[in-house]
Amino acid sequence: MIRPKIPVNPLPTGLVIPLDQPTTAVEPHYPGTALACDCHHAPVQPTPRVQLPAVRLTPAGLVAAVAGGAGLVLVVGAVLVSMLLAVAITGASVAVCAVVLRSLLNGQHHR
Repeated sequence: MIRPKIPVNPLPTGLVIPLDQPTTAVEPHYPGTALACDCHHAPVQPTPRVQLPAVRLTPAGLVAAVAGGAGLVLVVGAVLVSMLLAVAITGASVAVCAVVLRSLLNGQHHR
């Protein structure tokens, strides 16, 4: 039931080869071929393609997009640097507290 599936292709070619090969041949039936079947299929209507408008940037729009991207990078960088500084300051203060507590506790044992 739970078996590992070993890949068949040693190189990534993009072709997918299934592990379980079908034992019976499946013949496609297309209208107008010699192998017409007696089943009744509904004709497939082609769907019309919707053409999306292309994005066109004016020079002012391009400058605004570049400035917005640069501003976003600067804001994210400032937030990340401030978080790193907060962690570093917290770590340093915990280390100083640990040294002070250690010296206070060692001072009591020597008396």
